[in-house]
Amino acid sequence: MRNQPSTLQAVLRVVLLLAALLAATDSAQADKLIGLVQPGQLIFGHAKYEDDCEKCHKSFDKSAQSGLCKDCHKEIAEDLAKSRGYHGLMKEQKECNQCHTEHEGRDARIAKLNTVGFDHMETGFELKGGHLDRKVLCRDCHSPLKKYRQVPVTCVGCHRKDDKHKGSLGTACANCHDEKSWKSTHFDHSRTKFPLSGKHEKVKCLACHPRNRFQNTPTLCNECHKKDDKHKGRFGPKCEVCHTDRDWKEILFDHDKQTKYNLLGKHRDTKCVACHKGDLYRDKLKTDCYSCHRKDDKHKGRFGIKCETCHSENGWKQIPFDHDRKTKFILRGKHRDAKCVACHKGDLYRDKLKMDCYSCHRKDDKHEGQEGKGCQTCHNEQTWKKTSFNHLMSRYPLIAKHLLVECRKCHASFRYKDAKTDCWSCHSKQDVHKGAYGVKCENCHNTRDWKGRDFDHDKTDFKLQGKHSKLRCAECHTPQKAVGKGLTSSCVGCHDKDDQHDGNFGVRCEHCHETGDWKTIRVGSERRLGK
Repeated sequence: MRNQPSTLQAVLRVVLLLAALLAATDSAQADKLIGLVQPGQLIFGHAKYEDDCEKCHKSFDKSAQSGLCKDCHKEIAEDLAKSRGYHGLMKEQKECNQCHTEHEGRDARIAKLNTVGFDHMETGFELKGGHLDRKVLCRDCHSPLKKYRQVPVTCVGCHRKDDKHKGSLGTACANCHDEKSWKSTHFDHSRTKFPLSGKHEKVKCLACHPRNRFQNTPTLCNECHKKDDKHKGRFGPKCEVCHTDRDWKEILFDHDKQTKYNLLGKHRDTKCVACHKGDLYRDKLKTDCYSCHRKDDKHKGRFGIKCETCHSENGWKQIPFDHDRKTKFILRGKHRDAKCVACHKGDLYRDKLKMDCYSCHRKDDKHEGQEGKGCQTCHNEQTWKKTSFNHLMSRYPLIAKHLLVECRKCHASFRYKDAKTDCWSCHSKQDVHKGAYGVKCENCHNTRDWKGRDFDHDKTDFKLQGKHSKLRCAECHTPQKAVGKGLTSSCVGCHDKDDQHDGNFGVRCEHCHETGDWKTIRVGSERRLGK
């Protein structure tokens, strides 16, 4: 109720005082007198109290007015007491007459509400999701025939007709659905006997709950996925033993821990059905290699049935067999890269291989057996072309320029023992003497250089002195007078044409002349130069 002007209040007090005086004699007359001073008609709902002012007003106590309102409007009083609803959640509590005015006529609206920009959170019912859609109007929820507070706050109160479950799941729609859309669910399946995990989390409810049937839903894999069982029941009904709910291809089964056969190498990537081709629980598989891989045995049984002796699960081509430690023949050089079957051509356990080179490489011997069977004397396992032969240990040690000469220059064939050791056999075409000095080149020459001569003429009967020491061999040893062919040690034998005495002084030129110069004359112990 609104406050009246002060003048009216004064009048009202006078009337009430008169009414009190007249009450003892005639109360009806007093009420008529009070009605004459009312400020206006009450609303239709309060009309019955129009002649009963004390229902809303207390004489001489203005603050009591809101309390009298609560006495009638008990639901509002309860909201205020429990701090709920629009009135109970108001940030600032006010007197009732500050918002609700009376005495303005029968059709007056004393509960006015501005719906534009109204914060619905102030009512305690927050609008979310689809409720915030602009298409949803206030009147869609608030019927004009009902008070705002009478609108239901439960989902089923408004959406009972939208319940596709027909009440079979109860009335707590919010347990599964939210305000965004009926199709959007947030049901916590983990609180049931079947928590959702893996791909089950993304499966639509109807895929497991057809016709919205939620009771007695099967929980065993095989009950739902029998049609997906590619094993056709051969591996039993307990799919979860091997598979996970993330993917059928993901195998959970730990073969190493749950069986006596550890999966190693390529076995780890092999599909289960590649080995388990029959009934998983009835057909027990053998664990030896040969039982499964007999058809892969390229040795045709010649190397026995213990494949694991040489091979591993990583691949047939990978050979972990340690030939160095497990045999008496250490593999070196190219032997290490050679295939097993290159040497082991027969039965591995029956045909014992010889370990000498010649037994295997006889066909590779380009020496045709001339050098014997000790191939390792010159060759090693790296290559036939690379030799370790020490020529110094042979009957012909290589020195000087012979060290730089390629083998094939002297050894035209691989029959090395046929090679000659004399100089003339190799160097006859280089003999500038045309054979005049014989075939023993080493008498004068050495292996360092043809021009270098090791022949010591002083060790012969004719020592080279004076100008003789500077002469070329061919100046004396002409083809006509080669070694042992007409040479003489007398001066006149070579210098007869140079004798200016015409033989008058004999043939002993050395009695007067020296080898240094003809012009030097020796007379007794004295010397003088000739003119």
